[in-house]
Amino acid sequence: MSVILQRLRSIIASYNTRRLHHSDAKPFQEKHNICPLMEASHEVAVYIHRFHNLDLFQQGWYQLKITMRWEDDASGSLGVPSRVVQYEAPDLGSDDEHGVWKIDDVDQSFFTPPFRIRYARQDILLSMMVAFNLSLSAFEGLPTSAVILKFELLYAPTLEVSSGVLHVLEGCPAAVHEFRLSSRSLLGLHSYCPVYFDFYHSVLVDVTVHISIVKGGYTSQSEKASDSGPGEDVLFEDYEKSKKVMLFRAFVTARDILIGELHEISTAINQTFDTQDFTSKPMHTQSFASLSETTQGSPHAEDLGEALSKPLPITQKSNGSLDSQDDIIDTFSKDELLQKFHLIGNETLYLWRTYLKLHRANRAKILEHLRNQWALDRKAEWSIWMVYSKVDMPQQYISSDVNSTVYQGLPGGAPVIKRSTEDPCQTAAMRAELHRRSIAQMKINNRFIQDLHIFGDPSRIPIVVVERAVNVPYRSASGILENMATAQKTCQTGRILKIVVFVHGFQGHHLDLRLVRNQWLLIDPKIEFLMSEANEEKTSGDFREMGHRLAQEVTSFIKKKMDKASRSSNLKSIKISFVGHSIGNIILRAALTESILEPYLRFLHTYVSISAPHLGYLYSSNSLFNSGLWLLKKLKGTQCIHQLTFTDDPDLRKTFLYNLCKEKTLENFKNIILISSPQDGYIPYHSARIETCQASSADHSKKGKLFLEMLNECLDQIRSPSSEHRVFMRCDVNFDTSLQGRNINTMIGRAAHIEFLESDVFARFIMWSFPELFR
Repeated sequence: MSVILQRLRSIIASYNTRRLHHSDAKPFQEKHNICPLMEASHEVAVYIHRFHNLDLFQQGWYQLKITMRWEDDASGSLGVPSRVVQYEAPDLGSDDEHGVWKIDDVDQSFFTPPFRIRYARQDILLSMMVAFNLSLSAFEGLPTSAVILKFELLYAPTLEVSSGVLHVLEGCPAAVHEFRLSSRSLLGLHSYCPVYFDFYHSVLVDVTVHISIVKGGYTSQSEKASDSGPGEDVLFEDYEKSKKVMLFRAFVTARDILIGELHEISTAINQTFDTQDFTSKPMHTQSFASLSETTQGSPHAEDLGEALSKPLPITQKSNGSLDSQDDIIDTFSKDELLQKFHLIGNETLYLWRTYLKLHRANRAKILEHLRNQWALDRKAEWSIWMVYSKVDMPQQYISSDVNSTVYQGLPGGAPVIKRSTEDPCQTAAMRAELHRRSIAQMKINNRFIQDLHIFGDPSRIPIVVVERAVNVPYRSASGILENMATAQKTCQTGRILKIVVFVHGFQGHHLDLRLVRNQWLLIDPKIEFLMSEANEEKTSGDFREMGHRLAQEVTSFIKKKMDKASRSSNLKSIKISFVGHSIGNIILRAALTESILEPYLRFLHTYVSISAPHLGYLYSSNSLFNSGLWLLKKLKGTQCIHQLTFTDDPDLRKTFLYNLCKEKTLENFKNIILISSPQDGYIPYHSARIETCQASSADHSKKGKLFLEMLNECLDQIRSPSSEHRVFMRCDVNFDTSLQGRNINTMIGRAAHIEFLESDVFARFIMWSFPELFR
């Protein structure tokens, strides 16, 4: 009974909010001598489908709070929650009733029902829609301000929640995520809008946002004419004319967007929706396509009100003469013009309601369609911070007696001299910094919806420089037949077991790479992941021992998952991927040499190396960090540091890392991604990228030759023949560390090394731009 009473209170509060909101419009109009021909408002429908707990640190009660406001309105005008639809019974994570949704009249906010989180990767189906109204009564024309859509995550521990019906979780929000809806989007937007929150609150809220302009009541100008002064009638008539034109064009644009979206959705869900009644009428209107061309070509494309206030385009009469559509509107009488407004407003409202009903009836298919469209759009959107280049597969480096040069050429061809007059690390850092400065001068304001976690301050977002090479290996006739046979086998029905292993670095924790893991889960929720714990608190020893422990851990995990998959379904194949940070990459490469992993090498799929010393520290230029390594070797006798610096054996050819490079640890991966940063002083830049450096090319001693042999061995594995195309990528990440100031972490390069673990934006850019490598 208490739950029913609480729901009734929420409904009454929502009704009172709408009544008060609409009653405020007329006094404002009277005060400003405004009597618009037709009242209109923007309606923003926010569908909250699912709350998915990726990795919340704390169990307890959670709740979402949603508000909406104009970005540039100093008075703090808010969007008003107008209606709520529960389109499916919610699953709040508990068998007990603990509360319902609520609307707060004070700050015009909407609260979802509280729900209980007990474990990771838990789904809470909220299945509700809340619609906000953004009134236009306070504007003399269409608004040019953006709208801020704000999501707050509220939290309360389980023990602190009192018994009975739970209303609103008290206290400050645990996390906040905001989006900016540009003024262009207010006439029509239908978009997936994922909410992630922050580092400590890794969740995914599946949200879709839909916007249109809708009509309200209309008034005649006679109600206000008697109150006008002698000189005010002309001004009033001019204002009303521009208002008529802008509103008419706005509703036509909104109608065209809805028709186009309904056609697209109908195709996606295999249903037919007839819009001929709306498209066949000679409304003498401008289509959305032509309007888009007009607004996008303007330097102030976000000011939709300004674009719509311009004269309507010229049309050709049947007799060949030209007339503007503004002139056509002027030929209408007052009653005819009112009828036209009423007609287009009703059409738009009907289409809008039809779309929302269609969305609720086919929510699963439409959500999938919008999510796929969102994933495609992100690559174009995030290209602002990404620099792409295609390169050839790296070839072997040839030793030379010429200082400051590197010879590079194709097998069997003449070597090509490549001058290395500049430090590649400094060149990469300067390239990224120049790109960052150019971003600061951009006007990034023409997108429909912007995630303020990224767009809030674009100059703070990491710059990612991507060098991508794709190898198309030569195959003989027998090899082609063998591949065809393999393809026929894999076409059989059955499940592909996808396993991803994450390996932490020196003195690391098994959850260090959780942000990268979470991004991978968002791309492919069906992966089975292993956050390696075998070497936690044991990373100071011998790499061989650490590799053996990891190999045992991985083998046991694979067998367990294979047994489970075989019992539940037909297991078709396996894909095994690895992600390593820092020396975790050396550990996992050592594990791949173990005999117990040999049966699984043919299933290796993607390898992501994050800031790894693949070639050791033979040519490290960071003197401060080198001093730290020397102390670790002298005072603590850290074996792995001896191996990284090639002091574990007097004979360099007997050292661990030299012999590891000769092992075929990379050649079985289909995709290899080397992520580095020129700001990372902990790892030599060339070592993370597996390439030569100035110091090695000028070194003609035994050490220089040994380094060249190691480098060529690794490159041979990257180029090695494969039954499929091999993708090799080098990704340079340049973080913004300006807010950290000049301290010991930034001086020695530790800040960038740790930033790989504390930021997921770089991983989001790379993984969502190349999703085929992670599925």
